[in-house]
This record gives sequence, structure tokens and C-alpha cells, in this order.
Amino acid sequence: MTTLPTPPLLAITDRAQAALPLPELAERLFAAGLRWLSLREKDLPREEQRDLARALVERARPWGAVVTVHGDPALAREAGAAGVHLADGGDPAEARRLLGPGALIGLSAHGTDGLRRAAEGGADYATLSPVFPSASKPGYGPVLGLDGLRLLAQAAPVPVLALGGVGVDAAGACRDAGAAGVAVMGEMMRDPDSVARFLKSLARDLG
Repeated sequence: MTTLPTPPLLAITDRAQAALPLPELAERLFAAGLRWLSLREKDLPREEQRDLARALVERARPWGAVVTVHGDPALAREAGAAGVHLADGGDPAEARRLLGPGALIGLSAHGTDGLRRAAEGGADYATLSPVFPSASKPGYGPVLGLDGLRLLAQAAPVPVLALGGVGVDAAGACRDAGAAGVAVMGEMMRDPDSVARFLKSLARDLG
């Protein structure tokens, strides 16, 4: 199993909310301490996604940061990304065959069944969502809350990243509830300086 990047803080892109063009924003995020960014721009044509992923990989390299791609293992390979994050129902084993044993492979999960599929397919981690109501995906649910996160994460057969409405104030609480880390979209897209605040919230669990 591939080790998750440290710190266990994943930023997921959304150029519609981004304060800067994504390559520039990525550089700001990496400079602030982020070490894991996933490109999630599925509405772009495939070639544009690939070129954007390559640009992010270049920006990540000087910082020793990791870039993954949401959705397409073949695109991740073409872009030189470190791995892929698959939608619920994706095939981690097939992604592993394509990308190799060192690739970082994740799967979206929303409950026990998804977490089990992630483990059985050999995924390195699963995102578990939505933990809280999300401004990026209004109406998405049902919401797990910290109690639901705790129940699922502590029994999960793979490391879990808490996703969905996880703000700075809740990041540490998600770790306390058993999540291996947190995944954030809107807040870090809108405010790259929030990385430092997320890291501070997580820091008590990183020693």
C-alpha cells in the first residue's frame, strides 16, 4: 500500500471557485505547506485536463508535493501524475495495473459498502463524504456528521479522508474521530492562505 502524503491534507481543484489560475494557485498552496493536490476538472476536454495536470505536476516538483487526477487513470499516467482518485464504483485494481504498484489510488465512498470495495480493490485510501453540508455540493447527502464519521472511520479497512464541508475548525475534530486526514475543495480554492490554518488544526495529531 502506498503511503499517504504528509501532511494528510488534500486540496481538490475547482477552477470555478479558484482565486487564481490553477497553476498559480497550486504554487501558492504548495508554498504554504500543502503537499497533495488533486485535479478535478471533469468538464474540460481530455487534452486540456492532461495539459493542466502536467502544469500542476511541474509546479509541485520543487516542493516535493504530489498531484493526482480525479477520474481517469490513463490521463494520470499521460500527465505524469502520482496517481488517481476514482469515483464510487471505480476499479482500483484496474487502475493499479495501469499505473503500477507505487501509484497513489483512492476511491470515493459514502458508507460501509464503499469502504469495503476500496479495500478489496487495493485502494490506498478512500474519501468518506459528506461529513458536513457542503457549499460546493449543496443538497448532497445524507450528512454523516462527526458521529457517523467516527463509526465508519474507526472500523474502515483503509485510511479515510473526511470530505464534504470540512472547514478549518472541523479538520482536527475529523482527525480525532478517526479520519487519516481531510480533503478540502472550496475554502482552499478561494483562499490559498487557509492552508496554514488547516495545518494548524491538524497539527496536534501529526506529532
